[in-house]
Amino acid sequence: MLMMKIFDKYLIKQFLQTIIFGLMAFTIIFVVIDAMENLDDFIDQDLPAVEILHYYFVFAPEIIKLMTPVAVLFAALFTAGKASSLSELTAMGASGMSIYRFMAPFLVTTLIISLFSIFFGGYVVPLANKSKIHIEQVYLKKGIRFSESNIYFQDSKTRIVSIGFFDPVTNIASRVSVQEFKVEDITQMVSRIDVPRLKYDTLNNIWIAISGVERFFNEDKQEANYFDTLKIDYLYFRPADLTKKQRKAQEMNLDELDELILAQEKTGNDPTATLIEYHSRYAFAFTSFIIVLFGLPLAANKRKGGLAVQVGLSILVTFVYLVFMKVSQAFGKNGALDPLLTAWFANIFFLIAAVIATIKMRY
Repeated sequence: MLMMKIFDKYLIKQFLQTIIFGLMAFTIIFVVIDAMENLDDFIDQDLPAVEILHYYFVFAPEIIKLMTPVAVLFAALFTAGKASSLSELTAMGASGMSIYRFMAPFLVTTLIISLFSIFFGGYVVPLANKSKIHIEQVYLKKGIRFSESNIYFQDSKTRIVSIGFFDPVTNIASRVSVQEFKVEDITQMVSRIDVPRLKYDTLNNIWIAISGVERFFNEDKQEANYFDTLKIDYLYFRPADLTKKQRKAQEMNLDELDELILAQEKTGNDPTATLIEYHSRYAFAFTSFIIVLFGLPLAANKRKGGLAVQVGLSILVTFVYLVFMKVSQAFGKNGALDPLLTAWFANIFFLIAAVIATIKMRY
């Protein structure tokens, strides 16, 4: 028992050291390549060195998230492959240790990494992405968007709102149009409110339209009602929602994605893409665990071609895995698959293959 604990510590130490080395190497390579691609932009925009360092500091979490499965697989293959090539696995088998017992330290360590990856990819990476996108917009003039300008969205199943400009400081929306349609026929407009200003009353939590007109449509007739002020208490959106509606999914953490899904369902919008993104955060976190479970049998078995072939084959499988995940997401966004199944489809498929490979594994 003591010998097994010592051996477990040895494997885990080698495994973690190789993961850290792999992450550092892959991150540096990624940063160097990206820096070379953006060098012209940095020079053209005269970006200070401090901001360049800040840019790659907040870019690093995204790179680490993407490279973690590759680094973990590389570490597992290197550690297990080294033990196999040195006939250490044969000695372990002779001492009574099963191959499944040998895999235990790798799987437990990888499971812990996967659980941490949920927090890291769900909260740390989106926070870093906000700063990264801000630098791109302010300094590199990339992806500039006016989050409070030209906003169009569906507020309910029968209501569409368009806003020319929104000032988040004063909570005043300008050039606003609120259009209502029939429940039984959404192509027929029932009423429409057009106002130059729409102000939010924070005390009563309602919107107040100022100096506008409200039109009602009934068959071929039209009725117009001009007003100085009009309280509109049936609008679902709030000032904070207007900015959130324009944010990218990569800037949102898991809680914010969950809120967005509830808001989309409440207003009758299709939440499929957001649901896939939400569930994919969890599914991708467990990619490392499943890839290691799939790759260990290849590394632990002595097959023709040696360790180089095993490593090459396993890395190839990893990239096929990631491509498989992206393809399944494309089908899910088209409505062919349930969002939850879409996010986990690649994991389920390769998990089954990993279990079969593990059962057939031998020294």
